[in-house]
Amino acid sequence: MALSKEQIAQRIAQELEDGFYVNLGIGIPTLVANYVPEGIEVILQSENGMLGMGQFPNKGKADADLINAFFDSAASFAMIRGGHVDLTVLGAFEVTDQGDIASWKIPGKMVKGMGGAMDLVASAKNIIVAMQPTSRDGQSKLLKECTLPLTGVKCVKKIVSDLAVIEITDEGFLLLERAPGVSIDQIKAATEGRLIVRGEVPEMVL
Repeated sequence: MALSKEQIAQRIAQELEDGFYVNLGIGIPTLVANYVPEGIEVILQSENGMLGMGQFPNKGKADADLINAFFDSAASFAMIRGGHVDLTVLGAFEVTDQGDIASWKIPGKMVKGMGGAMDLVASAKNIIVAMQPTSRDGQSKLLKECTLPLTGVKCVKKIVSDLAVIEITDEGFLLLERAPGVSIDQIKAATEGRLIVRGEVPEMVL
């Protein structure tokens, strides 16, 4: 069975390392804050000037006197552009088997702004995309070439979708793990770009 959004976030959280500064985009990436492994400390950052984000409070446990630390957006972007972010987790409309990403604009639809995605993909040391591999009509979003305006070129390192964990290599999409109960054929059917399958592909452990 395909993973839920929470399970995608849970799997991405396994990529966190002690001492990391991590930028979390909107949507599924935000959920990663709920699954930071015990025993490590990471600093979560948002490009709109927020530092020290944490997990969502349980119902009835919210404290109005405890808030995230807001700071100037110029300082936030200096942090990003200066290469001080170890890992960026963001969503995407499309990703290619070379690591290109389209994540900020669909032509014809209103765009409030490109946000910090272009700065993040140009500066972060590691970029993981959280996404579903197909559109609502079943078209693959894991492509040979993006059809939408690019956010960055050859920058994505890994993709965690509801079907699989995939690493971007020089040869294409390397299949690392399958979602529990998902077959390799299902992953192949959802992937237009070059997919590399080497030996037995293990199921994710969540």
